[in-house]
Amino acid sequence: MKTDDASTLQDQTYQRLREALMLGRWLPGERLKIQPLAAELGVGTMPVRTALQRLVAEKALINVPNCGVTVPQLDVGAFDDILATRILLEGEAARLGAQRLDSAERAALQALVGKMDAAIAAGDVKGYLDANEAFHLALYRAAGSPMLMTLIETVWLYVGPISNNLQQDPAVWASMNDAHTALLLALENDDANSVAGAIADDLKTAGAYLRTLCTA
Repeated sequence: MKTDDASTLQDQTYQRLREALMLGRWLPGERLKIQPLAAELGVGTMPVRTALQRLVAEKALINVPNCGVTVPQLDVGAFDDILATRILLEGEAARLGAQRLDSAERAALQALVGKMDAAIAAGDVKGYLDANEAFHLALYRAAGSPMLMTLIETVWLYVGPISNNLQQDPAVWASMNDAHTALLLALENDDANSVAGAIADDLKTAGAYLRTLCTA
């Protein structure tokens, strides 16, 4: 394989594993084994090994002695820091994005809220997380700031794994779409500041519960 081809394959493998982390594919404490991942992705072990080490360098994964590459467990202090950072970054992206969304993009957001409602009713965590990511990405990308988007996606790496536990509390799970509904109303009123506020409420609602799952 040519050097450029190998580099491209490594980058593609890294992006696929990075996306899986953001979507909560693996739980905190779970070990990521190179051979099964390579077989699943249809690549050799070297691109997977390289991708995992890149994610370790980003602190999205950790090397545990006598265990290997593992999804880290967040402690309360780290989680609080991440949540505060998310509110700052995502609130600003939402405020800017709200001012630039066209009618088709607003309709797409409304459709995604409908998908999240259906996923909550069905107890479909993956379906909810997929639609939730698409919703937030569409809103934030409308801000037109690639740098802001890069920072947001980097922070998502750290909270994706723990987000899989949202459905464990029925009351929290049932209310997960409330802030999105409020956000749509703020969009109808062309109130960008309230859109940012709805994003903050969304993050705080999930965060209050996820914080209880962090280590002391």
